[in-house]
Amino acid sequence: MTYSIGEVAEKLNLSVPTLRYYDREGLIPYVERTDNGTRIFKQSDIDLLKVIQCLKVSGMAIKDIKTFIEWASDGDSTLQQRYDLFLKQRAAVEEQMEELKKTMDVIEHKCHYYKVAVEAGTEDIHKNKKIGNTVFD
Repeated sequence: MTYSIGEVAEKLNLSVPTLRYYDREGLIPYVERTDNGTRIFKQSDIDLLKVIQCLKVSGMAIKDIKTFIEWASDGDSTLQQRYDLFLKQRAAVEEQMEELKKTMDVIEHKCHYYKVAVEAGTEDIHKNKKIGNTVFD
C-alpha cells in the first residue's frame, strides 16, 4: 500500500511542508516519486518518519538524525555508531526527564500552596512558612 504526502501528514500529525523539508534534507531517502515528481510513501517510509519524530521530540538535531539515517543506509558496518548514538540520546532524554521532574515538583508545590490558600480564602495562611531556607509565597 502507498500513501500520498497529505495522507502521511495526517497519519503522523505532521505538516506537508515538514515532510517536504525532511525529504529535501535527505531524511527519507527511499521515498519514490511518480513521473511528475509526486512523492509516494510506503509503510517503511512511515516507519522511518516515526523514528525521526521520536528523535526530534527527544531533542536530536536534524543533522544528527541525517547522520543516523546515512549510517543505517550503510548497513551493519555502522551498527556500533548507531548504538552509541542512541545511548547518547537516551542519556540526554534521561537528563530532560530529571529536569522535568524538578519542574513538576515546583508545580505540585504551587498547586498545593494555592489549594490551601483558596480553601482558607487568603494567602496569609502561608505567611512565614519556610521549607529549608526558602520562603514559598
